[in-house]
Amino acid sequence: MTRPPTAAQRRVIEAAEPETGRITGTGPQLARLVALRLAFRHPRPPHDHFLTPAGHRIREAAGAAPAPEPHPEPGPGPSAPGGVFTARLGGEPDAVATPARAREVRTAWQGLLEIRRMTHPDGATDRPCAWERGRLAHSAALALEAAGCVPATGTTPGYRVTDTPQPEAVAVRHPEPAALAACAEALRRAGWQVSEHAEARGGRCLLASPRRA
Repeated sequence: MTRPPTAAQRRVIEAAEPETGRITGTGPQLARLVALRLAFRHPRPPHDHFLTPAGHRIREAAGAAPAPEPHPEPGPGPSAPGGVFTARLGGEPDAVATPARAREVRTAWQGLLEIRRMTHPDGATDRPCAWERGRLAHSAALALEAAGCVPATGTTPGYRVTDTPQPEAVAVRHPEPAALAACAEALRRAGWQVSEHAEARGGRCLLASPRRA
């Protein structure tokens, strides 16, 4: 963002619908907010505009009531809002669960489903797409976080997602067997093939790969 929004643009942001982040304004106002990466234009008719996570933060900082769990309006994609959103692979020291983070995850996941719908010839959203196969670890981590699984931090146990030497496969680890099983189920629901394996140094891990059909 090169400069902060004007007073008129802030009024548009502050007037956003609490649940969806949908905004209304003049054409130039909306276009400028998109250029500032504070809003995005929905790809499907009627092409409404919605706040990005950065736009939501400005709205909340201005004193507006924090938005509740948002309606699943598709976002611009998991990494699209100016690089603001990053899937948590596990081990990030600042991985704190907040309402703002939950909103960002929900927006990113709905954006990913929209990418699936637009890029699969049959419009399917129940299996990963080429975009995800090019970003395996982050795509799997997004599926886990969107399902409510908790990433590891410096002091808290949780899942960790890592790349593997195998083509189109990532490893998912969690020190708690029940939580590892929950991770497996979350990935299966998101369209991944999952198998569980014992590791040489003890413990178990998941190998997950995108399902193609």
